[in-house]
Amino acid sequence: MPDPVSKNIQLFDGAIGTILTADPEVNSYSPEELNILFPEKILAIHKAYVEAGAQFITTNTFSANPIKLNSSRFSLHEVLDAAIMLARQAVGDCSCKIMLNIGPTGKLLEPLGDLSFEETFENYKTVVEYTRDKVEGYVLETFSDLYEIRAAVLAVKENSTLPLMATMTFDTTGRTLTGSSPEIVALTLTALGVDVPGINCSTSPEYLIPLVKRMRAFTHLPLLVQPNKGFPVLCQGSVSYAMSDKDFVYYTGKLIDAGASIVGGCCGTTPATIALMAKYKSLPLKEYAPPADSYICSSTRLLKLQQGLVCGERLNPTGKKKLQQALLNNDFGYLQQEALSQQEAGAHFLDLNVGIPNADEVDLLCRAIKKIQEICDLPLQLDSSNTAAIEAALRVYNGVPVINSINGSRTVLKSMLPLLAKYGASAVALTLDEQGIPETVEGRLRIAKRIITRASTYGINKKKLLFDALVMAVSSNQNYGRLTLDTLRNLKKMGVLTTIGLSNVSFGLPDRPLLNRSFLLMALTSGLDIPILNPLDKENMQSFKAFNALAGRDPACENYIASHSSEPVHEQSDSLYQVVLSGLKESLAPAMDKKLKEKEPQQIINEDLIPALDEVGLRFEKKHVFLPQLIRSAEVARQAFQQLGELYIQQTDKTQGLVVLATVQGDIHDIGKNIVKIVLESHGYRVMDLGKNVDPEKVVEAYRTHRPLAIGLSALMTTTVPSMSRTVEALKALNAECPVIVGGAVITESLAREMGADHYAADALTAVRILEEL
Repeated sequence: MPDPVSKNIQLFDGAIGTILTADPEVNSYSPEELNILFPEKILAIHKAYVEAGAQFITTNTFSANPIKLNSSRFSLHEVLDAAIMLARQAVGDCSCKIMLNIGPTGKLLEPLGDLSFEETFENYKTVVEYTRDKVEGYVLETFSDLYEIRAAVLAVKENSTLPLMATMTFDTTGRTLTGSSPEIVALTLTALGVDVPGINCSTSPEYLIPLVKRMRAFTHLPLLVQPNKGFPVLCQGSVSYAMSDKDFVYYTGKLIDAGASIVGGCCGTTPATIALMAKYKSLPLKEYAPPADSYICSSTRLLKLQQGLVCGERLNPTGKKKLQQALLNNDFGYLQQEALSQQEAGAHFLDLNVGIPNADEVDLLCRAIKKIQEICDLPLQLDSSNTAAIEAALRVYNGVPVINSINGSRTVLKSMLPLLAKYGASAVALTLDEQGIPETVEGRLRIAKRIITRASTYGINKKKLLFDALVMAVSSNQNYGRLTLDTLRNLKKMGVLTTIGLSNVSFGLPDRPLLNRSFLLMALTSGLDIPILNPLDKENMQSFKAFNALAGRDPACENYIASHSSEPVHEQSDSLYQVVLSGLKESLAPAMDKKLKEKEPQQIINEDLIPALDEVGLRFEKKHVFLPQLIRSAEVARQAFQQLGELYIQQTDKTQGLVVLATVQGDIHDIGKNIVKIVLESHGYRVMDLGKNVDPEKVVEAYRTHRPLAIGLSALMTTTVPSMSRTVEALKALNAECPVIVGGAVITESLAREMGADHYAADALTAVRILEEL
């Protein structure tokens, strides 16, 4: 929203779980069930927030979705109805808006987990369809995966016209669990049409100030910010927050200065906290302009569309028999290797086209996107003339892509511009229409102006369009080259970005690479911003970098110098080391077969698998790669170890170490635990997974029976920290000889010490390092 009548900062409510955790009568129940079992408790909390001055009241429905509520004694409809009724009773006749609170599923989406994008969408759609006539809006909160919140946003937007707020949580590195930055989150949520993006939970409020500033630079929309009240501490078996309400309110003012438009509280905050924040409702609401530039992104890489970029062209089957055959055979491993090769060669984003005869392009393009985004973080340019394929691809693409292409045809503009507006994508704009390709510069410019005018009626700024001056084979008409160059010069006078598909110019002539390189330099001189070319043509790339250095487009000639520094020796893309490093599941089997003919299993472990895991771990720690890449590499390594089988067990003692893992009682979130399991297994450890919501006695029994090397405990919710503490106490009461390692989103090193745990692991790799020391 916020309320269009208000011109001031607005106030959200605070935590519910914090209050319930402190109540011994109810803290053993799931919060959602309390809507039915202890309605008076929930009603009292809502009323207290209304009296504190909150203008938005969130329903007690964080886990009320089909996936997370499947083991409840109550139906989804019963929980939703009870929660909404209680919020409605608390609000009464006041002007507070009731927002249905929707949290994440607690599962990892494919390819990291087993939950599909489509299943996730349907999960949230079920909630929205049932509640859209019963609330004033929706708030998606505490999401840590950009792909999951994308599914949730689409479920709300496509099944309701109500306002939508969507917030994500960030760690102390300034990234979400799956590696998205504040800029990428703001860009993507804005592109999807969210009314209010923002940040909630995360860390202490002072750490969110720079994150809010970074989000603010990438959206003109109001920002919702709901921090935790500092970091949790454990005292006499109960969780509390050390930050005072006074300090929290002080930092709230700083968050408003940084760009927050709606403020509230998350873990640790109470009605007393919100009451002190009410003074900010008198502050005027600032208006912000959209970003001055245009950007695209994947889930982890942000790219400003500007002069000097290269779009890789090799993921297009036209004239490429190997790629055509790979697509027919569903050999996505070949596509993945082509994508990584172009990335290594210096491409900034990749054109993806899967148009082949006798194939379902809609299905094939979606699967190809998922497979490429699985291993390559470069943004994609989705290339198809099939509107249905483009629409399906835009839904499943994780981030904000470029579409290739639109043109001046009235039919094309009518079908494609609404899609660009809905998903916030950029597009290649071809200077042709239903009459064909104009033979004059004036004809092409006339079409470009028509596209700009029509796009503006959908709210699409011309800076989001890359105008293709169109390259045609000079072998058929020698004037075509000059026509393209003249078109580029005149397009630049219109203040737009330009692009061309370079290789068309040399079709039908000998020594095509020479002609392509020559025409590239001519086009760059004439105003070409972003060529679409083969980045594996080393001389072409060197010419491009040399031009940028000489033309002043390469600050301090950094890129040019880097391209001439001593190059590292790269493994072949199909080597086992590279397959593990890049997480290429599709390429594992042939790489293993080849390696087993060359080496003994012990050599493979020591010389290929472990070094690859060490390298991906190092990149993860340096934030060169993020959790999705780490998990993929770990999973590929795990499969490799499994293929080595008994030979590996005989030749290393690592698999002699058993680790017991559990998500503690009362907590139904097991993402963190599952990540640790994959990574441990990839390093050769045996893992006994006790699951989620595990009773302390079950953990104790596992210790008695199996005497593991270590026990790992996970908790996501503040409300389950006491349960973790009780589990640690039960193990210590036995004088358990194995160390207890604890971790999870709400766990800190100080909490681990306070509960008596032996080690704190902030992430899966830290757990590996601890075990290696043991």
